[in-house]
Amino acid sequence: MRVHGRRKALALAVALLTVAAGAGACSSPGDPAPTPAAATRGASASATPSSTVPATAVTPEEAAEVFATFTATDNVLRDGGDLRMAMEYVRDAEAQLTTVAFLSTKGEPPRRTWGSPTLYVPRFPASERAPWFSVLATRDGHLTMLTFAKAGDWRLGAAARLLTGQRPPAVRLDADGYATAIAPADKSVTISPQYMGPLHATVAEAGADGVAAGLIASGPHTTDVAAEITSARERAKKNGFSYDSIFSANDHPVYGLRTEDGGAVIQYSLSRTTTTTTKTAEDDYIPVPVTARWAISAPVVRRNLRITEVHQYVTAVPPSKTPAAAEVIAHDGALTRASGQ
Repeated sequence: MRVHGRRKALALAVALLTVAAGAGACSSPGDPAPTPAAATRGASASATPSSTVPATAVTPEEAAEVFATFTATDNVLRDGGDLRMAMEYVRDAEAQLTTVAFLSTKGEPPRRTWGSPTLYVPRFPASERAPWFSVLATRDGHLTMLTFAKAGDWRLGAAARLLTGQRPPAVRLDADGYATAIAPADKSVTISPQYMGPLHATVAEAGADGVAAGLIASGPHTTDVAAEITSARERAKKNGFSYDSIFSANDHPVYGLRTEDGGAVIQYSLSRTTTTTTKTAEDDYIPVPVTARWAISAPVVRRNLRITEVHQYVTAVPPSKTPAAAEVIAHDGALTRASGQ
């Protein structure tokens, strides 16, 4: 890590935060109208834990500072087109998407606008070596769930925008404002966090007829994707091409928070690799999608096209005592790599 560069960016962020604090603590016009529950969560998250509460790996106060510093620093680095420094504040799927945000805009990614955060901070023991916390805030006018993780320093690891019509997750908080993280193999929910990615990948490929049918609800990020893949494969075959699109779980962390009904919201990411190959005459051409033109300048390739995407999700999973289909409630993703010849 380039410590001096990071400190310089932090200094700029602190300066911006100081100015913002002097201007007042008003919410931005894009903030959602606070519900009584949300207001209670915000108050709990900002309250100082009682003296009887044991030390924790991360407090709501620290989490609020991490979020504020990141949002200010991120915009400083976006304004300066500094991808190298920006990569020191992100990790996992967010590192891949941040890289694309800079490369696809020739180093001029748009600034973000942020609303006031609602914090979901798990009560980790002070000995926890890899603590994390989640935040619900408006990003560019859309409610987004973000998760920050610590491994030496705090970095943004995941972010997904709530789908249209979805309500914010009802994360359970205790009297001191702390959330509860659920373990990867937790069996009190219908899908344990460690199986969420593989099952979602199966539904996205096989749809309603796959072995995971019924475990995850139908929708634009599950069965609809499978139907699109089937249609694309059939069209490609008629036009003399071979086509395949595969979803796979990656090795990025999976985060789960207990909800008020005893279920959970689970945040995770998947990779999607789509390959198109010519099978007939050499004068057949494969069109390059507009979203891939930052990586492949030509409008067509002659023999094969390979596209990789990264997708992030938040899925609401019911408790085992009242089994039902899990539902994807948030998503974000982009094409991260393209190659062809």
